[in-house]
Amino acid sequence: MHVKKREDVQPYVAPKHHGMTAFRLQGQEATPTQGMWVGYSIFLPGGGAETSASPIEKVYVVLEGEITVVTRDRTVTLTAMDSCLIEANEERSVENRGKDVAKMLVISPK
Repeated sequence: MHVKKREDVQPYVAPKHHGMTAFRLQGQEATPTQGMWVGYSIFLPGGGAETSASPIEKVYVVLEGEITVVTRDRTVTLTAMDSCLIEANEERSVENRGKDVAKMLVISPK
C-alpha cells in the first residue's frame, strides 16, 4: 500500500493552466502506480486551462464549485459530483466562470 497524506502532497506545474494550483495525489512522481495518476486541482475564479488536447483520456470530477468544460461540440458547466470523460485527442478548455473557488479531481492513465 502507498499512502499519500495531505501534508505530504506537493504542487506541480500544469502546462497551459492559469489561476490554479495542481497537486498530484497518486502516480507520476507521487507514488509508483502502474497505469494511472490522480490529481487535485484548485481553480480560482477566472482560472482555467487553455484549449489543448492530450493523447490520453482523462476523467474530471468536480468536488466543489463550478467548472465549465468547452469542447468543439459542447459547453457544459459541472458542479459538485458531476464528472466528464475527455477522450484521447479531444480538444478542450476548462474555466472557472463562477465567483467561488472550484476543486476538481483529475484521473488519467499514465
